[in-house]
Amino acid sequence: MEVQHTRRHLLAGAGALSGLTLLGGARQARAQGLVPASLANAAGNLNLAVQQCILDQGFFEKYGVKPTIINVADGSKIMGGLIGGDIDASMMAGFGQIFPAIEKGAKLKVIAGASLLPSLTLFSSKKDVKNLKDLEGKTIGTGSIGALIHQLCVALLTKNGVDVSKVRFVNIGASGDIFRSALMGTTDAGVGETAILEDLDSYPNLHEVAGGNMSTGLPEYTYQGAWTSDRAIQTKRDTLVRCLAAHSELYAFLQKPESKDAFFKSRAKVLPSSGGKEALVQWDYIQHYKPYATGLVLSEERLAYMQKLNIETKAQTAIMPFDKVADMSIARDALALVKKTNGT
Repeated sequence: MEVQHTRRHLLAGAGALSGLTLLGGARQARAQGLVPASLANAAGNLNLAVQQCILDQGFFEKYGVKPTIINVADGSKIMGGLIGGDIDASMMAGFGQIFPAIEKGAKLKVIAGASLLPSLTLFSSKKDVKNLKDLEGKTIGTGSIGALIHQLCVALLTKNGVDVSKVRFVNIGASGDIFRSALMGTTDAGVGETAILEDLDSYPNLHEVAGGNMSTGLPEYTYQGAWTSDRAIQTKRDTLVRCLAAHSELYAFLQKPESKDAFFKSRAKVLPSSGGKEALVQWDYIQHYKPYATGLVLSEERLAYMQKLNIETKAQTAIMPFDKVADMSIARDALALVKKTNGT
């Protein structure tokens, strides 16, 4: 398995990836009797740790998959690779931005849930930013406009009566960069992992913006999901089923107390400079909130909510039918495969 940590822009189109690495991975997979899968996930410390854990626990191999995984700054940068055919699917990334693309003709679909709760909270180092209403007239660091973090901020602010037309959103980049912008005060507020709330003493100049905990404030927002192209559904359905089955086992495993040591070891591999205290607060977050979609299948209500947010921000004109934007039969087949494989 090969993992590439990169922020290269997959939206460059069909040529977004050279294909050489993916082809090499595919040849190696076939030689080992495994099905190759090219996956792109959103970057972020928790995602990296979880992604390493699925590899270390052998869940991909269990279901006969040899993945090549690329990490990108946000979900909007995955679409070009999917549309161009360089990427088979994303297993863990925000997907709110794909609905406007589908409305405009993109052949994409959501196929499962990943993290059902936003794992982010708004933080600030500015003394005059105490609550969400204080952000009117201020700057908030986000990713690209319309992508996951921007949409989350808009959803939270709108839900709490903040006039988002009075807020300036600045594209900082990945979630780690956004958090540093809030910490250093280059923006008035920015998101960081909700787990940081358990370790705020380590950031004496930083405070939570009251009402900014998205894990509790936006439970209806599906933070990350699995999504792919219609082409992949038609030509690589079995591969997608296997990948989702592996992730269903991962999510169930992570949310059990006995996975603690495995999580710590996997996290240390990809984040060697990140101390044990940070690992502990992430672990506590997973155990407390249990955010991962072990059942994989997303409801029509959840996806309709995501589309309504797009309509409110004028990114989308109308709510599209569920079967136009999603195919949950792949997730159901994955759950059936898990049961069959485990004899349950």
